[in-house]
Amino acid sequence: MKLSIFGKRLLAAVSTAAVAVGMVSCGAGNTVDYVYVTSNKVNPGQINAYALDSESGALHQLQDSPYPSGGRNPVYDVTSPDGKYLYVANHDDNTIVQFDIGTDGKLYPLHTVNTPGTEPVAMAVDPAGAYLYVLDYYAPAAPGQPSYTDLNPGPGAVVIFPISSTGSLGTPVSVGATNYFQVQCFPSNLAITPNGSYVYVTNTNAVVTTTSPPVTGTVPTLPAGCPAYGTVSGFSIAASSGGPVLTTVAGSPFSTGASSEPTAILADPSSGAIYVADAGLNQLYTFTVGSSGALSLASTVATGTEPMGGTVVSNSSGKFLYISNYIDGTLSSYALASGTPAPMATATAGASGPLCVLADPRLQRFLYTADYTGGRVGGVELNPATGALITNQGSPYITSGQPTCVAGVTHEHGNPNGLE
Repeated sequence: MKLSIFGKRLLAAVSTAAVAVGMVSCGAGNTVDYVYVTSNKVNPGQINAYALDSESGALHQLQDSPYPSGGRNPVYDVTSPDGKYLYVANHDDNTIVQFDIGTDGKLYPLHTVNTPGTEPVAMAVDPAGAYLYVLDYYAPAAPGQPSYTDLNPGPGAVVIFPISSTGSLGTPVSVGATNYFQVQCFPSNLAITPNGSYVYVTNTNAVVTTTSPPVTGTVPTLPAGCPAYGTVSGFSIAASSGGPVLTTVAGSPFSTGASSEPTAILADPSSGAIYVADAGLNQLYTFTVGSSGALSLASTVATGTEPMGGTVVSNSSGKFLYISNYIDGTLSSYALASGTPAPMATATAGASGPLCVLADPRLQRFLYTADYTGGRVGGVELNPATGALITNQGSPYITSGQPTCVAGVTHEHGNPNGLE
């Protein structure tokens, strides 16, 4: 199985029992967020649920945790903007599972949908919470043609599911006679600008290998229709009665250069820039977003080895960018005061193989990483004034093995989220 950012994780058959995490006391009054970590070591996959302590940043597993993910090899999870629902992508089953988030942080599985293509690797919810964008590693094949697989690779696809008032996913938005928007090969992640105007997809056009080769025993070859270098596909988003309409922006796809393998992609809170991490060249690119959505390279800075995920934190003191480095087990830190990333000190991620990165939704003071090879969740605390990172209490935290991604919601006292 090929492994790419947030996408291709090893599915092991060994069952590992989860144990509770509780390094310090954590009263209900100290809980500010709930954190959800997908893990793919067992079959079906698992979701570890934690309460986040506002004083120490420590994570404490909920009593019923972990929960089944509803499928095999969960690789990505996102929450709805209102904090009521969690969506989990099960890579090997081509499914997206919707969970209700209870007022106590517990999860309740509700509905499951299949993606049109195969091997979903990433997701994003639009700012209004009305649509879920899903990135399939392989698009549906043409009628009468064999499906795309590792032995018969093809392009990827963006699929848009409408989200109902109850959080359920409807039929994918139609695109002419199909229900997806095609991108290039071996895509890794996608990002929607906060103003909802554009969506961008990183196409590695290569197989980014982390912990294991493909299960076929043969690394997929690059299809003839895709270039031998990484790119970013850009689409403008227009509203219509049938759902969002994506239009390719002028100049897309945008090259990230020879030997590049773009993995993480993040949108700046201003919607004026996107940040792309390159696992092939160990670089971080800043692209400015033009008035029509076209991208222009503004700066390039170094990351650690094999950057895979990231997050942007914005507070009263400024903006900071953090990138996880899979091989190094570190977080690269950057100040964004000048508009482009200025490197700061590098910190440990907590354990080896960090993938997704989450800034806690309530305080934006704690960061958490899904440390895949270390089998833990790393936690660090940031200095709001400087953006500097230190390991927080009890980190790294125990999971049910091989964590792949991390998401979170705020805990609202007196304002229940999830089940009433």
